[in-house]
Amino acid sequence: MFNSSQFIPKYFLLTGLPGLEALHPWFFFPFCSIYRVALMGNSPILAVIRKNTILYQPMYLFLAMLAFAELGVSASTQPTLLGIFLFGANEICFEACLLQMFSIHSFSIMESGVLLAMSVDRFLAIYNPLRYTAILTGPLTAGTGAALGLKSVMLMSPLPFLLKRVPFCGHNVLSLSYCLHLDLIQLPCGDTHPNSILGLCIISTFGLDSLLIILSYVLILYTVLGITSGEAEGPQHMCFTYVCGACILRAHDQRDSGAPLQEARCTCCPSTLANVYLLVPPVLNPIIYSVKTKQIRQALIQLILQRK
Repeated sequence: MFNSSQFIPKYFLLTGLPGLEALHPWFFFPFCSIYRVALMGNSPILAVIRKNTILYQPMYLFLAMLAFAELGVSASTQPTLLGIFLFGANEICFEACLLQMFSIHSFSIMESGVLLAMSVDRFLAIYNPLRYTAILTGPLTAGTGAALGLKSVMLMSPLPFLLKRVPFCGHNVLSLSYCLHLDLIQLPCGDTHPNSILGLCIISTFGLDSLLIILSYVLILYTVLGITSGEAEGPQHMCFTYVCGACILRAHDQRDSGAPLQEARCTCCPSTLANVYLLVPPVLNPIIYSVKTKQIRQALIQLILQRK
């Protein structure tokens, strides 16, 4: 099972919902439904924006980037999560685990950056509508998307190599249903300071994005005395995502500090919150940012009528 020369496990053991192992098959149907909703909600957004040149505007292009990131997160988590709840397959090889970790975090970083770009886009549209199109041009929007993708890949690229160089000494049981760096970094028995420093830098990017998003919406509220319902939904979605992430961090801190596992679960169950943190936003995104947008809604209706 283990590489004796480097103490690297050939596979990791994933955990579903602790204490509910007998009910795992019943969780397959709701999780599968969530994935279907995320797929059927985000894929048409990409299709209608790609097909309608009238939607080639910064606001809708950022929506397409967000839908792409949400689909990436869903596709990254789906194999192991459904495998655990349907087949009881809780083993994942070392390389596949690193690849899943890289994919999940990369798309999550991209999602956070796109949410920030969307909030800045709305602020510019409200603060200076006459110069909005001159400021946010097509090349600038495309460059922003490319920069966000490059940033996520560059931040995550060193982590798999750093994890491969440390010994695990036989520790291979993860506490979540998929591979996250926060969970993997708890297992090695060697020096993990470089991993921790880089992981802290990645977490700080989420914190900085959240602060800038809040600042953007505060400026929007300051610019206009009232705010439409569509603009008010952005902070709600962002707060939900970051609060769940903060709860997962808190639960892991309790476990590392020696708090009883049952107490940590009662305070904030990391397995449940991790599933909610990565599964719910892809479902909320089409509803919050797209279905309530008149142009996207009309384009979706036209696409459905054309197929009929």
